Amino acid sequence: MRLVVAMTGATGAIIGIRLLAVLRELSVETHLVVSRWARATIAEETAYTVREVIGLASVSHAPEDLSAPISSGSFRTEGMIVVPCSMKTVAGIRIGYADNLVGRAADVTLKERRPLVLVARETPLSTIHLENLLDLSRMGATVLPPVPAFYNHPSSVTDVVEHIVGRALDQWGLALPTLRRWEGPRKHGHARERHAVAVPAEDGLAARA
Repeated sequence: MRLVVAMTGATGAIIGIRLLAVLRELSVETHLVVSRWARATIAEETAYTVREVIGLASVSHAPEDLSAPISSGSFRTEGMIVVPCSMKTVAGIRIGYADNLVGRAADVTLKERRPLVLVARETPLSTIHLENLLDLSRMGATVLPPVPAFYNHPSSVTDVVEHIVGRALDQWGLALPTLRRWEGPRKHGHARERHAVAVPAEDGLAARA
């Protein structure tokens, strides 16, 4: 399997890094594009260097290299994921503004009717953001916002990241063994009291927690 992975400047760089690591473990060939602002976000949010992140990919391409293989539909892949995906990138993909390799590769993915997954990160979402995402969904893209699940009782940022990465991998039928899936209240109900979130009494909500 061959996938295109793009990282843009939205917060959440660790999600893209973890995804690359898992895809490497699964022997998936990855073609990575790290935008200029993604490089800044990696440095700001993580302990990884850009060199280390690039080292997780099978192949890396410069964001300005529009001659890269992934800029052509004749270069066969099983799809593309943009993680994290900024709203600027969302807007560019929506209108086909392929001024860099991230936009061009996404444009190719859409025109070739291949899976395009956008881990779109922003909050709150404006009407412009929502309309852009809606149009992309109608075009065939999968909008996968990095929203944490709480039924699996995450106890760390790592748990949250792991769940999001697992759900992203699901889009290609790839399994993450550490992903804790919903199996119904009978399976999860016993853990609720043990992992109940403590709410400070001064908030006046303790009785309802």
